[in-house]
Amino acid sequence: MLPDNPREIQIADITIGGNRPMALIAGPCVLEKEELTLQIAQELKQICAQLNVPLIFKASFDKANRTSVSSYRGLEIEKGLEILSKVKQVTGLPLISDVHEVWQVDLVAPVLDVLQIPALLSRQTDLIVAAAASGKAVHIKKGQFMAPQDMIYTLNKATSTGNHNILLGERGTTFGYNNLVVDMRSLPIMRRLGYPVVFDATHSVQLPSMSGGVSGGQREWVSYLSRAAVAIGIDVLFWEVHPNPDQALCDGPNSLVLSQLYPLLSQLVQIDNLVKK
Repeated sequence: MLPDNPREIQIADITIGGNRPMALIAGPCVLEKEELTLQIAQELKQICAQLNVPLIFKASFDKANRTSVSSYRGLEIEKGLEILSKVKQVTGLPLISDVHEVWQVDLVAPVLDVLQIPALLSRQTDLIVAAAASGKAVHIKKGQFMAPQDMIYTLNKATSTGNHNILLGERGTTFGYNNLVVDMRSLPIMRRLGYPVVFDATHSVQLPSMSGGVSGGQREWVSYLSRAAVAIGIDVLFWEVHPNPDQALCDGPNSLVLSQLYPLLSQLVQIDNLVKK
């Protein structure tokens, strides 16, 4: 048994936390076209079904925190929710997407199973409270500027609504300029707050604003960090994936190649089974 096992939370028909097997949050950084989104969701569902990994499909309808005003942000909220609804209808997968502003919560809650608070907004009290008050599960990413133990204050904002279906996410800490580093101690530290922990491996290898107005990334490190995090003991792994990351409209440099996921995920399932045995 892992020490300090967090509470179990429910997302659709998936139970996360306790000593349960690891789940996966995966999908493209941002919605591009409906056909591509459905392709990614269906391939991910097939891979995870073969490995018996619970899957939550992730795609942002809007990325409000892009480096440049000219960067691709995604689709209008109505079109984005239409595509995400189609994904749920076709695949049956639970959905997660970012919310950036309080007014978005009421619009997205009927479609999404998990509302995600981006790391840069992890201290936005009104947004966190509104998301939690929706009654949906909430994934709050730890800010790149925050100590893991300080997530207790963010957590208290969410649970003040009476909602305890909360996930806490690690996505790296600012390390000088244009770089992030993962302190693996943050995973058990946040887990000891009593709630399931997500490790966002692909954003953790991002190089913020490194490439002339867009963020770079080093996807070659994703497998190493993923293995380390799963060996420590996490509840959910988070990957951004794309069939051709070099042509993705957002976060391509740190996204994994969809067709190459199976061997790595298979290995991680074995590590997770060993740790939680």
